Amino acid sequence: QVRLVESGGGLVQAGGSLRLSCVASGSIWSINVMGWYRQAPGKQRELVAGFRSGGRTDYADSVKGRFTISRDNAKNTVYLQMNSLKPEDTAVYYCRAVTSYDNWGQGTQVTVSS
Repeated sequence: QVRLVESGGGLVQAGGSLRLSCVASGSIWSINVMGWYRQAPGKQRELVAGFRSGGRTDYADSVKGRFTISRDNAKNTVYLQMNSLKPEDTAVYYCRAVTSYDNWGQGTQVTVSS
């Protein structure tokens, strides 16, 4: 189906920045929706940023103005630029691609220290 590999996570101080990458391979032509989600320990997975139908973007209220989702179709890659990071951004970040199935990457850990 679709293979998704995230990278770019790490440990940063509050106020710092990280850039996450998601490289897709396989049945890329069948992807309808792509986005970034995150899950903190003991909490539900939530949408962070995504491309909606028609290419429009959607962001969680908590990250608007700080995070930016972008893509490079030639490289089959989706990015998440994260600026002004806060401790509450700490979570495992997952890339998602919707085809006839839900396709998820393995996740990359982002830890923001105060």
